[in-house]
Amino acid sequence: MNERMNENLWLTAAECAERIGLTVKALRLYEKRGLINPRRTGKNWRLYGVEDIARLNEILALKRLGLSLARITELLAGHATDLDRTLAMQQTQLLSLRSRIEDSLSRINASRQRIAAGEPISINELVSIAKETSMTDQSAVAWRRYEQARPRTEGTIAPERNDDYLGAYLFDAGGTITIARREGGLTAQVLGQEAIDIYPEKEDEFFCRVVTAQISFRRGPDGRVDRLVLHQNGYEQEAPRIRAEEAARLVADLENRTKNNQPVDNSDALLRSLIAQHQSGEVDYDRMVPALADAGREQMPMIRADLERAGALRSISFKGVSSEVWDVYDVAFEKAAMEWRFVLAADGRFSGIFFRRLP
Repeated sequence: MNERMNENLWLTAAECAERIGLTVKALRLYEKRGLINPRRTGKNWRLYGVEDIARLNEILALKRLGLSLARITELLAGHATDLDRTLAMQQTQLLSLRSRIEDSLSRINASRQRIAAGEPISINELVSIAKETSMTDQSAVAWRRYEQARPRTEGTIAPERNDDYLGAYLFDAGGTITIARREGGLTAQVLGQEAIDIYPEKEDEFFCRVVTAQISFRRGPDGRVDRLVLHQNGYEQEAPRIRAEEAARLVADLENRTKNNQPVDNSDALLRSLIAQHQSGEVDYDRMVPALADAGREQMPMIRADLERAGALRSISFKGVSSEVWDVYDVAFEKAAMEWRFVLAADGRFSGIFFRRLP
């Protein structure tokens, strides 16, 4: 066989190390740990192909998140490279960083303009700038998203253990999640949404198949389950168990607001402000729950581009409250018609925002 391979398909150890920014010694170490398995030529030279480069990309991405090589080996050894998951993690980090930089520059520019005009700067503005300029590390969020997206394998637990998890749990933002029985297992239902099946990975650890999310149950000193943690979108939301009466009251309130098409207080003004912020590019992410704020930062360029194409706001018209308790509006712009929806957490922050163009 001709050992002079196409350089686009195979690299020598020296070429691989130079192009990626590693040392040949590091390549040998990764090979020793079973993370890569380069091809050997008839002369026993190592050749690194696409799969090896993808795995090295995965290793370096995890190292940048602060994971030790021992932990990376534990996570990856014996598993095929998930290149899309790795790239998604890196994309999340870069988009978040870009958005935070743009947001910080916008805040600083606005403050400098106020100073030049002789206007005072509030403490809140300075605190906000300081927080954004510090560029809070999103590595932990990116890592959790990566970990949450890994394939899960259904395990087995004693059937009687399912009884430990039944009941309702309340998130800090105000929503509830209810764990109930189904034939052969359990379901989880977030307030205002459809119930979905959950599957045990091991005792106290469950996962969903229709969405990328996991649920961990936590036990108190007496050994009884007293709370759960929802792992989704790189975040971990803890929810203590609540009494059945309290859960029933929350459900009744939801059904009443939906039935009567009752929007939240100042709903119209909230939506107008939300649209105006996205049109200007100066969004108050503190008014959003963390997961929504990070998603908003990532999608800000696309949202603003859509709104620029739509033109100036003309009117908004309340349509009603959806079955998931979102306030729904028809919104007319100069060049487009859209439907906008939003839902608030119990503390008044936005916990969900959605819009789409209408025909």
